[in-house]
Amino acid sequence: MFPIVGGGSGYFSWVHLDDAAAATVLAVERRATGVFNIVDDEPAPVSAWLPHLARCVGAKPPRRLPAWPARLLAGEMMVGMMTQGRGFSNAKARAQLGWQLRYPSWRQGFKEGLT
Repeated sequence: MFPIVGGGSGYFSWVHLDDAAAATVLAVERRATGVFNIVDDEPAPVSAWLPHLARCVGAKPPRRLPAWPARLLAGEMMVGMMTQGRGFSNAKARAQLGWQLRYPSWRQGFKEGLT
């Protein structure tokens, strides 16, 4: 029932719980300092990941909703995330922690975790 707002051009970065836990363990073991983006390798626009997620759980394809009524229903922040969100890079975590993903793509994580 969750719609694609506007063109669904906002990017999201995903991470599987197992990958997030592995990164946390590495950071603690290495006594890492600073901020790390713990995300998969493939930031994706809402227009790509939301239909895939619906298929994985056996739901109908998401409907589309123009941004202006979505602002009234969900607020400016949600519309911004769905239309202007930016993906993140995990390069620092890979380089400084030696972190490797078990699920490098949200597609793989959704498929294996939800089907």
